[in-house]
Amino acid sequence: MPARRKPPKGRRGRSPAARPAPAPPHDGPRTAAGNQPAESLHAGPKALAGVRERNETGHAAAGREPPRRQPDLRFHATTRIDDGIRDLDVPPVTEDERLLRPAPRTEFTHTDPWRVLRITGEFVEGFDRLASVEKAVTVFGSARVAPGDPQYRAAEEAARLLARAGFAVITGGGPGIMEAANKGAQEGGGLSIGCNIELPFEQQPNPYLDTLIDFRYFFVRKTMFVKYSAAFLIFPGGFGTLDELFEALVLIQTGKLYHFPVILFGQGYWGGLIRWLKGRVLREGKICPADLELMVMTDDPVQAAEFVTNAYDLQTRTAVQRSDRERRAMAPGIGS
Repeated sequence: MPARRKPPKGRRGRSPAARPAPAPPHDGPRTAAGNQPAESLHAGPKALAGVRERNETGHAAAGREPPRRQPDLRFHATTRIDDGIRDLDVPPVTEDERLLRPAPRTEFTHTDPWRVLRITGEFVEGFDRLASVEKAVTVFGSARVAPGDPQYRAAEEAARLLARAGFAVITGGGPGIMEAANKGAQEGGGLSIGCNIELPFEQQPNPYLDTLIDFRYFFVRKTMFVKYSAAFLIFPGGFGTLDELFEALVLIQTGKLYHFPVILFGQGYWGGLIRWLKGRVLREGKICPADLELMVMTDDPVQAAEFVTNAYDLQTRTAVQRSDRERRAMAPGIGS
């Protein structure tokens, strides 16, 4: 009687029956990374660590020693708290966090009125420091891009061309793409400006800044970016870059800005986003075809600089025309 054949084995000697069953399809909500929703409630510290890591990587790639790891105590709001009553893994409280966190109603009468004065003072300082800026371009992008990267060189070249055309260059003041743009601005003989934001760890500005302004509140800083810019030049970046991109698009879409160029540099990087906007958002009627016309994509620093210059000329002509119309509309009532 022939011997019974053994069942075939899979990899590493396991029989097919021993292989793990395929994971069941997701039947509930998941994070964008595919994990349980509860993970999103605890991901903040890891995300913050990623922000710190990207800043450190950017400085190290440029040959500078990264900022120290201890909390930044330069800002008034960042105070030491007894280790016995606070988890050491919790980052120090920034002014933005103090403003946004829930608080008892009675706290309003003690803290919020004073906070309003601090916010007002921050607006006043920003307006005062940037009052002499007649035309500028804000450049956004990742902090971890190294000087040898093609994106770094492109940002540097674009900023150099814009500076030679008479534009100041504004960035967040950090490493990576921001550093490249500030460096290019100085090489082109233009004004190089950095608008730094308070974070729960010490930051180190890049060394190519003529003017550095520190902000506690993101929305005050964002106002400066928009108010003093004639265009946004947006290089590949993360959530912060996407935030500035979509805020500019909303301001244009709602008529708060006009003839304001939003230039996406790097068609390979931004192409997937544009395809999603077309294939999903536009197709479902969440935006209209004209909304996609608000963004211009290029891989050429010369094209980017030329487009900004032409758009600024149009902005200037339009502003004069609007001013003339308003003056004529007011004329019949003058002296009556």
